[in-house]
Amino acid sequence: MAPLETGTPKAMDIATFEQRFQAGLDAMAGMSLTAARRHYDDLCASFSPPLPAGMTLTDTGIEAVPVRLYRPARCQPGTLVYVHGGGYSLGSLDSHQGIAAGLAQLLEREVLSIDYPLMPGARYAQALADCRRVVAATAPVALVGDSAGARLILDAVIGAASVPLLGLIYPLVGVPTTANLGPDAALLSRADVLAAWALIQDDAPPGDGQPPPAKHIEVLAVERDPLTAPLEKAVKAWRAGGADVGYRQAANMLHGCLHARESLPGMADAWRQFCAALRQRLDSPADQARHQHSGTQETTSSPLPAHQNP
Repeated sequence: MAPLETGTPKAMDIATFEQRFQAGLDAMAGMSLTAARRHYDDLCASFSPPLPAGMTLTDTGIEAVPVRLYRPARCQPGTLVYVHGGGYSLGSLDSHQGIAAGLAQLLEREVLSIDYPLMPGARYAQALADCRRVVAATAPVALVGDSAGARLILDAVIGAASVPLLGLIYPLVGVPTTANLGPDAALLSRADVLAAWALIQDDAPPGDGQPPPAKHIEVLAVERDPLTAPLEKAVKAWRAGGADVGYRQAANMLHGCLHARESLPGMADAWRQFCAALRQRLDSPADQARHQHSGTQETTSSPLPAHQNP
């Protein structure tokens, strides 16, 4: 497997990112699904920073599931499992390589990225089963996912006897409706969310997403995203249910900005805080119950609104 070649990211404002990413999405109209998936991979990778020096990538399989292993030059014990986003019908090991590599670098641990089957050719139940098999075979110290991948993690851990640390990046929580979603935003509308939900609803485990999925959770959201309103409601419920939840929101950022985090200062700051919180929990597991994340109220990210804080 040859690493994707990307140049050093240049700083941009959110309007430029929105324009570039939307143009890439618009170009997919009329393409075959196969062509659209290749285009989406290239679009996401075009915003990615170069691979960190000394990082090795290995494509392999675990329990017959394709995975890509990222090993940073400095590597501590413990493996994370990462599940990519893409609305359940797009995304791959290549499209989200920059995110997986960034996790491995900042957390100084191996990251296993799962290449789960995509809808509509596969069923959501197949994707869930693949994720569960990899997790069972590897006993990871943490599960991290973004968007559709974060929802896969939330569904995959339901009923598990033991759930590791979770890192959730703008996930879909519960059953989305026009009433409980936030306002439409650039790059992701409520209609987009409902269309993605239609791909998985027949196989998605029932529930409103309010019971805590794990004891220890880190959450990264963006301000301009219809998924943020139900996510914040869930974070409040998880905390009320006894979970230790760290939350940060990247101000003025959009769903999908994680791909261009090194070019968007607000997203970069929130991402580094998120990864630092994950690393602190992994480096000091005995302190997790006392870890209250008082630093989430910095200028580059926003806490839950005051009326939602426990």
